[in-house]
Amino acid sequence: MISGDRNQLRQVFFEAWRKHQSGEVMEPLEEMVSSVVMEHPEYHAMLNDREKLLVQEFHPEGGESNPFLHMAMHISLMEQVTTDRPAGISSLYRRLCQRMGEEHEAEHQLMECLGRMLWEAQSANQLPDEQAYLDCIKRIL
Repeated sequence: MISGDRNQLRQVFFEAWRKHQSGEVMEPLEEMVSSVVMEHPEYHAMLNDREKLLVQEFHPEGGESNPFLHMAMHISLMEQVTTDRPAGISSLYRRLCQRMGEEHEAEHQLMECLGRMLWEAQSANQLPDEQAYLDCIKRIL
């Protein structure tokens, strides 16, 4: 799902949601995307307005959150947990899920750490610091 083209990434969400709604056979990535969309009913209607949302800008300074970024972070976490990359994330995730009582809320907690790590790396023009990421998660626990 890695791509530098914002519109191409958004198309993945639109197409997975369209296929889900029509009951079409999906590729594994589309199934993963649609499972994340299902967890976010607040985004269902917007995904039916492809033309508008394909080009819409989301401005955090104006209080807008980017639904595509939010859902992509869920997918990133799913991939991290599945591959245990960075090493130890799977165990920390399971512990946080037990503590929180549900996966979705645990993922939201992890997304705070993931977002911070990515922002810090981008701000410093460096690679993400996996150890700092894991340390952030440990502090949540």
